[in-house]
Amino acid sequence: MEMERADGAAVPPSSADRSHRSSISSMCARSLDVLVYLIDDTAVQLSVDNLMSVTVHELHRIVRDALQLPECAMEVFSLWLISPLLEVQLKPKHQPYKVCRQWQELLLRFTDCREDEIMQDEPSLQFRRNVFFSKRRELQIENEAVLRLLYEEAKFNILEGRYPCDVEDCEQLGALVCRLQLGPYDQDQHTACALKENLEAFLPAHLCRRGHSLLTALWKRGAKQPAYEQGLLQAYQAVREEAACEEPEALCQHYRAYLQRCHQLPYYGCAFFYGEIDKPAQGFLHRGGRKAVSVAISLEGVYVMDSKEKHVLLGLRFQELSWDHTYPDEEEEHILWLEFDGENEGTLVNKLLKIYSKQAELMSGLIEYCLELSTAGELSAPENSSLQSPMLPPLASKQRPKLRRQSSVVCSRIQHLATIDYVEDGKEIKRVKPKRTASFFTRQFSHGPTSYSAVQAPVESLEQG
Repeated sequence: MEMERADGAAVPPSSADRSHRSSISSMCARSLDVLVYLIDDTAVQLSVDNLMSVTVHELHRIVRDALQLPECAMEVFSLWLISPLLEVQLKPKHQPYKVCRQWQELLLRFTDCREDEIMQDEPSLQFRRNVFFSKRRELQIENEAVLRLLYEEAKFNILEGRYPCDVEDCEQLGALVCRLQLGPYDQDQHTACALKENLEAFLPAHLCRRGHSLLTALWKRGAKQPAYEQGLLQAYQAVREEAACEEPEALCQHYRAYLQRCHQLPYYGCAFFYGEIDKPAQGFLHRGGRKAVSVAISLEGVYVMDSKEKHVLLGLRFQELSWDHTYPDEEEEHILWLEFDGENEGTLVNKLLKIYSKQAELMSGLIEYCLELSTAGELSAPENSSLQSPMLPPLASKQRPKLRRQSSVVCSRIQHLATIDYVEDGKEIKRVKPKRTASFFTRQFSHGPTSYSAVQAPVESLEQG
């Protein structure tokens, strides 16, 4: 968050300087200028009295008024503190100034960053979607300004690869971006060559860069690289237009169409955390190592994603899992444990996945709060039913069904995980003794139907030592 005296002029930083924004000034003043950033890095400059004691709820209302948003925006959006090292959604009672002053303490507690990185890091205050706002309610929004902000955030997450998405879906989403940025399709202006010149504005960056490295070029010499601009152009041509529709109304329709397609991704609207998992042992020496992952937690469940390959490694709805987190002792690390049903050489087992992360406490707390919302009736039956994607069948059976598109990036890749497996009678398949502070089996979805069955292993088989 960037602030200065009210008689000065704060200059929004460029995109290249996003990670080096100025922090809150320590000078006392009755009125300070505050820069609140939107997802596209534009800044809203506000003059705030008594900044040091203003709450998130009060500042949120000031932002809403400045942007001329309707009352519903109070529930749709939240204020976040964002930096390259940590992302935190603030609660209404938080005081942003005080949280910013404690930022280095938060980084020490929840990241593994070097001391010099922590000293240089400064958070910015951002106006983003509220993690706890449901997709069902989002579909009821009609205000153009609110829809545009939601669209911009969804587009950012798609283009940055934070929402893994199949190529064909990326092309459909990119076509809507073309329509919104370039206008209705015009065969004279909108050619494949024209789209290729600015492809990263329409498709995820990792797709646009794929095959451009020297190593990839040597490895796939002679192989024809995919021409994504051709698929994008065809999808752009197919974008439907309502003949009698005025442009403002047409924009709302396309914003909504983009969001509806994003709603098919189970991790839409999630909060992101970062960590590592063990790689499966490979080769003669059975070397493993660790893989960097992002963990997305939403009102629906938990999704573990490969940070490099941009695909899902494990996706679990809350009905399918049990979880816990352990604090470090002299030799261990912070770990979030996820337990779920699976198979090992044809035998039904319970699988444990270890996620190493200093943010494990935050992840566990968010899972618990999402379950509390579900228990309190925040997620009604229509909400749950509307979350079913055409790519993902309902999870009603005891055995997890296979996804319809096995090559889809949203499919779980259990074979890429190094898990600890137990059979249902408590006999260990692998001789592993994970350290725990409490049984996993008391922390799970306990209301409504569940496809997860707790392992029947005795406590002795999960000993602390």
